[in-house]
Amino acid sequence: MRLGTLLRFARELKGKKPVDIDKIQSMGLLAVKLGQICALRPDLLEPERCIQLQELYSRAPSIPAENFDKLLDKYTDSSFRSHFKHIDPTPFAAASIGQIHRAELNDGSKVVIKLIKGDFKKSFEKDVRRMKRWMKMGLLFNPKLKKVGNPIGLLNHIEDYTLRELNLLNEITGKERLERLAEEYSEKFPMPKLSFPKIWKDLSSENVLVMEEITEPTLESHLNAGSMEWDDLLQLFRIHGAYMFGMGVFHGDLHPGNAMMGSDKNFVFIDTGAICEAPEHVRKALFGFFYFLAKGELQNAFDAMLTMAEVAPTGKTLETYYESMYELYDGFVGTSVSEVSLTQQMMKTVKAAVLAGCSFGDEAFPIIRSLMYMDGMVLKGHPNVDLISSMGPYLDEFATLIDTSTLLDREPVTNWKSVGKNRPLITKTTA
Repeated sequence: MRLGTLLRFARELKGKKPVDIDKIQSMGLLAVKLGQICALRPDLLEPERCIQLQELYSRAPSIPAENFDKLLDKYTDSSFRSHFKHIDPTPFAAASIGQIHRAELNDGSKVVIKLIKGDFKKSFEKDVRRMKRWMKMGLLFNPKLKKVGNPIGLLNHIEDYTLRELNLLNEITGKERLERLAEEYSEKFPMPKLSFPKIWKDLSSENVLVMEEITEPTLESHLNAGSMEWDDLLQLFRIHGAYMFGMGVFHGDLHPGNAMMGSDKNFVFIDTGAICEAPEHVRKALFGFFYFLAKGELQNAFDAMLTMAEVAPTGKTLETYYESMYELYDGFVGTSVSEVSLTQQMMKTVKAAVLAGCSFGDEAFPIIRSLMYMDGMVLKGHPNVDLISSMGPYLDEFATLIDTSTLLDREPVTNWKSVGKNRPLITKTTA
């Protein structure tokens, strides 16, 4: 990323006007990825700007397709085409880094061919190297920046995450990993409503993926058509939540375009290249927070979140944390998503927790992002439901995968006095 581009990007983040999503997308792949990460960092930006940046997850950039024949000749040998009866050279979908074509194999199987566009890897790596130089210079003149989100570490994370996306073989390994976990946990937590598309590994490579064509509508299509029932969304949360909270390995980009649902109400997950892992202490802290919140046990929820702090907060810091959290969640359980968005609530929650010393790390934000996707789907399809209360039975089911007696591994604060309102201290409970 050139210096001029970096400065324009910074102005979009810190400016007074609303974030211009089109402008950020025009700055290139690195700018988009940085913007997506910043959308989950209310400790760095105002929560309102974080919410604006979240549009980068759903808005497809208007980038034209590239010549199919040139790409295919570049990535495959002469025998590749011999496996197909027909390949449509016109893509039916094109995004920032790839494009997708319909095709038919010689045996009659309907498939799609996904191709990586152009030299995205080289240009992206070049932008990252430039950005690292600018960051190192900035840290040299302002060492305090090291304490603000570990910018070099964050950039390394973005680099690793994106390069994995640019290697289509990761879609195969990701799919197989999620399938193995579903099989491993099938007795304790069966998921009969989930499947994954067939992939032809012998025809696939780093830049080419041949996959079964899924004709079922995407969840985005269902939401737009008003055909996504409330129970459908809860079943999606049941499946995805089990991976996130119970198994600690999950689809890292499950937005409404990356899941399909047929008339049988079964789900198909696609684009499995971005598999995320949540360390046990992170997923247990976030699970514990929602687990106790759904039960109305506010102090237990807040204490569960504090288990992510390397050093337990005390004194004024602890008092400020509780005060902020009680203010945020007083009367929250029982409200609909149209009244209080879970996304906005989580932005404020993360900020309060970070100020109290909680270290979310890069591993926590994919979970938060997934919950935001869920919130967005609920807001679009069923804005009048109480999401947190509805999550309760499924959180109880996840508890079959997590020992709830360990969710509060610190003794509850004994000297806490209610702030603002007469709130009794809720004592530590175990399941």
